[in-house]
Amino acid sequence: MEAFNRLPAERLEGELLACLAAPSWGAGIAAKRPYPDRAAVLAAADAEARALSWDDVLLGLSAHPRIGERAAGESTEAAWSRAEQSAAASSDAAGKAALAEANQRYEEKFGHVFLIFASGRSQDEILRAARERLGNDEATERAIVAGELRKIALLRLERVLDAL
Repeated sequence: MEAFNRLPAERLEGELLACLAAPSWGAGIAAKRPYPDRAAVLAAADAEARALSWDDVLLGLSAHPRIGERAAGESTEAAWSRAEQSAAASSDAAGKAALAEANQRYEEKFGHVFLIFASGRSQDEILRAARERLGNDEATERAIVAGELRKIALLRLERVLDAL
């Protein structure tokens, strides 16, 4: 925890933005330093994620590629995204077409990318979830999206902590 607590503010901001592209989330975590242990950082990150406004969630979504599409660039965030979506990205042509169709229908209905905590999920699981979530109303889907974004951010924050 010493390394996390002593990170220069600018570097910490960059690390936290790679976890979740909503500056208020990272600012809330940074403002509570120093942390006594890993559990305290993760609890603070969880609370900050649960408190995000919908506008902040949309900021976070803006950094995520469509499910099944490869994140471009060499940033830490892009590398994490590629690893998290490896099952969806490696699908066959029919699977890619089905994901593309689900993404399009989802975006037409909700106005933003379909987001799912994809780590450890198969292409079939992801596709099934996308199709099921198309039946949600706006309020239900917003709650699910915020929860999925929170899970992704916490996983990525654990990676940051592990690397320190």
